[in-house]
Amino acid sequence: QVQLVESGGGLVQAGGSLRLSCAASGRSFSSYGIGWFRQAPGKEREFVAVISWSAGSTNYADSVKGRFSISRDNAKNTVYLQMNSLKPEDTAVYYCAARRYGSSDIGFVAGYPYWGQGTQVTVSS
Repeated sequence: QVQLVESGGGLVQAGGSLRLSCAASGRSFSSYGIGWFRQAPGKEREFVAVISWSAGSTNYADSVKGRFSISRDNAKNTVYLQMNSLKPEDTAVYYCAARRYGSSDIGFVAGYPYWGQGTQVTVSS
């Protein structure tokens, strides 16, 4: 089992950048695929980005391609989401999630059994 804690959220102006972190506790972190999801008020939780357990592949939602980048540091048990050129529509609570031996094609909520508590990102216009 793995526990996840997100950090790095905050308030930023449109066009700005933030880097979110997802820190994991537990053993065998490198064997987990990690996904980032977000949920805006009144909306469904949606996929943002994923990195496979082997770190060999990544995948992104069309809405963030070219602006967001996901990476992992297995030595630090941490996955990062670098968010650039932020837009007001990126405002949401961002969650990271884990799946043992998860691949980069798992971009749906039900594919992840472990979730963090979320971190708020607010982008002002």
